[in-house]
Amino acid sequence: MSSNNVTRPCLQRRDTAVEAVLRRAELAACIERHAPREGVFSTPIPRLSLIRVHRMDHPVHAVHEPALCLLAQGSKRVLLGGEAYVYDPATYLVVSQPLPVSGQVMDATPELPYLAIRLQYDTQELASLLSGMGRQGPSIAQGASRGVMTADVTAPLLDAVLRLVRLLDSPQDIEPLAPPTIREILYRLLTGPCGHRLAQGALADSASHRVSRAIDWLRDHYREPLALDRMAEAAHLGLSALRTHFKATTAMSPLQYQQHLRLQAARRLLVTGRIDPASAGRQVGYASASRFSREYARMFGAAPAKDAARCRQGLHGALPHLGE
Repeated sequence: MSSNNVTRPCLQRRDTAVEAVLRRAELAACIERHAPREGVFSTPIPRLSLIRVHRMDHPVHAVHEPALCLLAQGSKRVLLGGEAYVYDPATYLVVSQPLPVSGQVMDATPELPYLAIRLQYDTQELASLLSGMGRQGPSIAQGASRGVMTADVTAPLLDAVLRLVRLLDSPQDIEPLAPPTIREILYRLLTGPCGHRLAQGALADSASHRVSRAIDWLRDHYREPLALDRMAEAAHLGLSALRTHFKATTAMSPLQYQQHLRLQAARRLLVTGRIDPASAGRQVGYASASRFSREYARMFGAAPAKDAARCRQGLHGALPHLGE
């Protein structure tokens, strides 16, 4: 074998790595232009948000909506139940169901801030893409699977994300070019390592899609006593199947999911409104003030009034970038 034949693949790999570094640097510069300070910034592109954080922060609790999260700079850890998902500029995170998670920025300074994009999507967009892919679409397992996943960022995905963010510099191009670019990004996700799990949630008869119905029902009724029979009916599942598929998707039971919804809603009430802890607990469905305080402190690390005061002072970063 000639030395040229050995050298050529090495050069190609090096060129690919250099291109990835340059694309990430351009993506970081674009985000910095349109997110000039710390916070979460909505954009003229529907469902695209830019996030900038200058410091490693305490965990932020939120229900994370279905979305692609891709970093240009920094790193982050997301906790779902007892599971940790860490991602950085070489790795993206996808959430396929609304999930109660906590997220913590792990690597950020004012000189090298955490810079990220979040692109939310709905299952109808995925279903539309799948219907046109035919046999090229991902294989789909029968059972439900975890609703959060990570995978390596590929060159085509990074290129499509960069082209989408570039459109912020030319607003006149957003309306004609953003929708097909978003569709391309979703296509890259469906044809990537996470595709089969994303596809599950988009198909009407799949277990994952039925779990999404159960989640929708629970989010509408979380203040009420948990009625698993009504929840199962809404999801078109038997009780045993509901428990199995729900935990496979969310890493928690319906009761634990309800607890997360109640406590996060109570925290928002305490931080943003003039309300005492006992009243906040009652408003989100707790009959016992002592139980509410106990479960609140277990989740957020402090009693309700103390935690709310610290959040209002900005010491916990709890409100600026919920769900990012």
